[in-house]
Amino acid sequence: MNNREEFQSMLLSEAGNVATKITAILEAGNIDLLKNAETIALFVVGNKRDELIDFAKVEGISWAKHSLTLAFKLEWIHALRRTLWHLLRKYSPLNSSSKFATDFYELEQTINDGIDEFLNSFFISYSNYKDELIRDQRKLVEHLSVPIIPVSSTIAVLPMIGMFDSYRMDIIEEKVLSEISRLRIKTLIIDLSGIPEMDEYTVAIFQKVLIGVKLMGSKSILTGLRPQLAKKMVHLGMNIEENTEVKGTLQQALNEYFEVKS
Repeated sequence: MNNREEFQSMLLSEAGNVATKITAILEAGNIDLLKNAETIALFVVGNKRDELIDFAKVEGISWAKHSLTLAFKLEWIHALRRTLWHLLRKYSPLNSSSKFATDFYELEQTINDGIDEFLNSFFISYSNYKDELIRDQRKLVEHLSVPIIPVSSTIAVLPMIGMFDSYRMDIIEEKVLSEISRLRIKTLIIDLSGIPEMDEYTVAIFQKVLIGVKLMGSKSILTGLRPQLAKKMVHLGMNIEENTEVKGTLQQALNEYFEVKS
């Protein structure tokens, strides 16, 4: 506590990569790294293990929520440990000028630096591989979550369900255009009854999907359009009927294309 400025200064110099992103991390997740480092140090030095564990769990959730990388956290904790040892060597009243004290701190540095190198390489390798797996799995799931269902030789239905962001809408655009070509779809009925909301950017991408369908020589029909979404489209000045046809429900659209007679 008496050497807080030196503590913070050395911590930042030890963790160069993290230091350059402290402001961004604070803005992204409201995470004050310097304040949190001081809290961790006090818990460690005070041997408050329960408080340390509880704080670590809260930190873990916070970093995961805001997609902050483990590599940054690992580098930050390494720097924190190195800083604590530096201050201990410099200010501890238990130190002496004896050869034993000098050898002890040099040995500590050699061992900790070696372990840190291993852990850093291990976690970065582990994290990168896991991230790649997650990206591949997400792509697979997103492709599977765009079910284009043929109901005749030229008509297909695309039920859209859940929350949609720009990434998922890009997947839909890619899948829709490729399936129109592969299945020779002439009419694509897009049911929006399972969509609670879209942000403005996603609505704009959706409009491009409808234009793409039209350019492929196919006709699109929207069904199940919710009032909130319709209002947003109008507010954005989206002339929806220019590129598509609108029906109230999926059943209505199917009935008109397949005249059901008793």
